[in-house]
Amino acid sequence: MPGPIRSRHGTVGPHTASAAHLLCMDATTQITPTFLTQRELSELLRMPERTLEDWRLMQTGPPYIKLGRLVRYDVQDVLTWVREHRHG
Repeated sequence: MPGPIRSRHGTVGPHTASAAHLLCMDATTQITPTFLTQRELSELLRMPERTLEDWRLMQTGPPYIKLGRLVRYDVQDVLTWVREHRHG
């Protein structure tokens, strides 16, 4: 799981980070991307890491970034992807 995120209003847990940073935003706020490992994303989505690997091979899952041999997922990209795949 991602660690706590620090904002001007203190430290918040990983599940409230998105809402907390939106509440603190103004025109001068610098947004720092948060990148997740494959393991962290699999825990967040509650699915096997192997599924994420398969999605990368089939180019169907959430957007990812390759940094050398490392695969990382931008939290905002993942949240956007999840919203786009929502039914109902």
